[in-house]
Amino acid sequence: MTRKQRRLVLIGGSLGVLAIAAALVLSALKDSIVFFNSPTDVVQKHLPPGTRMRIGGLVKTGSLKRGDDLKVRFEVTDGSHDVAVRYQGIVPDLFREGQGVVAEGKLEPDGSFDADTVLAKHDERYMPKEVVEALKKNGRWKEGAEGANSGVMKTIAAGASPIAGGKSP
Repeated sequence: MTRKQRRLVLIGGSLGVLAIAAALVLSALKDSIVFFNSPTDVVQKHLPPGTRMRIGGLVKTGSLKRGDDLKVRFEVTDGSHDVAVRYQGIVPDLFREGQGVVAEGKLEPDGSFDADTVLAKHDERYMPKEVVEALKKNGRWKEGAEGANSGVMKTIAAGASPIAGGKSP
């Protein structure tokens, strides 16, 4: 073999090993790459208790309960399923019922979620692509709504169907 052929074999072999390594890493992380899971994902996947993850959706209207020592209980919904969440700490200023939220923590044996971090979304008109897809999948999303999400979040959190062109109060 000439030098050129050896060099090509070495480069080709290196690229092959790199491709296999990338494939192994991606397959090992396939469930962890998701920014968060919707309540429907949590229910359908039957995840074992103690699984660390992020859950995202809307704070269900009427579910927010504040207790002593900064304890907060609420339900996260995607319009199809709800997951009860417990959190102890200071919640973000934008956290309230009908608002988008992502909670990071672990799943409990009773199906509830024990959060150690709660993030509230920053703009009333913004909704993560995954939440929009989950709402579309469940038939709760109407195309052509004015703005990015106009009125959808509060109607979904209340359990009603969104109305195209509706305004957020």
